[in-house]
Amino acid sequence: MRRLSGKTAVITGGNSGIGLCTAKTFIDEGARVFIFGRNAEKLARAKETLGKDIFTIQGDVTRADDLARLADTVKAGSGKVDILFVNAGVAEFMPLTVADETHFDRLFDTNVRGAYFTIKALEPRLNDGASIILTTSAANNMGLTGSSVYAASKAALRSFAKTLSAEFIDRKIRVNAISPGPIDTPLYSRMGMTEDEQTDAGKAILARVPVGRMGLPSEIAKSVLFLASDDSSYMAGSEIIVDGGMSQI
Repeated sequence: MRRLSGKTAVITGGNSGIGLCTAKTFIDEGARVFIFGRNAEKLARAKETLGKDIFTIQGDVTRADDLARLADTVKAGSGKVDILFVNAGVAEFMPLTVADETHFDRLFDTNVRGAYFTIKALEPRLNDGASIILTTSAANNMGLTGSSVYAASKAALRSFAKTLSAEFIDRKIRVNAISPGPIDTPLYSRMGMTEDEQTDAGKAILARVPVGRMGLPSEIAKSVLFLASDDSSYMAGSEIIVDGGMSQI
């Protein structure tokens, strides 16, 4: 029997990278999946790729109206949610000397405020015993130059996994986190760097990864599947680190 048979999942940031790969993994395991993302073209491609078992909603986690529409769409299409993968996020690195309020607000609005109010918007739709998974980052366990705002935003999500687990424990809703290291996704191309800068950044990152390579979205998706399924039924407030040893060795 497939591990997610009969379950409904919602994935934010589900139209590319880790989110899209996780959506496919969930569908393969029997789930009905709703993906939420900002890019209409990527959502359309995701729909073509994943087929009839995927439902797409365009929107931005920083907009309350869009989150309300997501909740209403899920209510109309499925009623209740068993898995909520809070994956939407942005990455941008700047040292303190050049960081400004725009940089700070952009990262915290999406990564922290967006995550928090995604959970709040979907909370009435969550079944008792549901699983919530937050995407943190290996950066929140490290002292990487230029990552102060990004790492802090991801550390806030690590904190949410603990505090919200405590708040939801009476409903047997578990909140855990997945902490990826450098993963081969389009995220790096969206960070405003030239191709040469991306190449140089990639070399610098790989030099810090003990296993010597970028991770694959599928490797993260398998860990998310574990947290989403009953296989992790004794886990709450935890973080699984999948970073090639980058923050651990």
